[in-house]
Amino acid sequence: MNDHPVIARIRLNPHSRDVQRDLRDATQMHRTVMRMVPDNLGNAPRQQAGLLYRLEETDTSSTLLVQAATLDPACLPAGYGQADVKSLAPMFTALRKGLGVRYRIVLNPAKRERLSLEERGKRGRIVPLSGAEADQWWLRRAAEVGLDLHVLTSTSMEPARPRGRDASGMRHSLLRYDGTATVTDPDALTAAVVHGIGRGKPYGAGLLSLAPATTA
Repeated sequence: MNDHPVIARIRLNPHSRDVQRDLRDATQMHRTVMRMVPDNLGNAPRQQAGLLYRLEETDTSSTLLVQAATLDPACLPAGYGQADVKSLAPMFTALRKGLGVRYRIVLNPAKRERLSLEERGKRGRIVPLSGAEADQWWLRRAAEVGLDLHVLTSTSMEPARPRGRDASGMRHSLLRYDGTATVTDPDALTAAVVHGIGRGKPYGAGLLSLAPATTA
């Protein structure tokens, strides 16, 4: 896979029925963004394409960020939105140890439930984390991928709700983290940006955005 993916910033058309459907249904949103990557990618097409996405909503607009090795916004439904695509290669080139950055990521912090000795051999449920536990989870993961966090501000997001006949009915809890950090390992950080972080990637989690930290 290309180590220098591209990212599309799509300003969604609020009058589009396809957009309205996708905003209600995380499964449909995933299907729509997958239309932008090539066909015939095997049994794990999202992973093969390196596709990650994040929905950003304000009171007046909705913007969809989609990252992959290659993207073709022309494959989106007609009237879906206005797309601007750019390469992430310049950002990767700029990453160096000691660089101050601003970051944003939506995550699905979770842990596997510990079972009793009597249940040894079984796998525990995946339990979503919140509050201080979720913050500590992100602090640990950030350190593992080459970020020394200085500031982390969490915002609870609307849970992702897969719908449809084949959906499990499970809600995927999402938290957005914004803040500042220092790069400690550019190679590990590059890999994290390319592959995403944590669970819930088909539902809009895991896409890490970075920008140079502004200095006063």
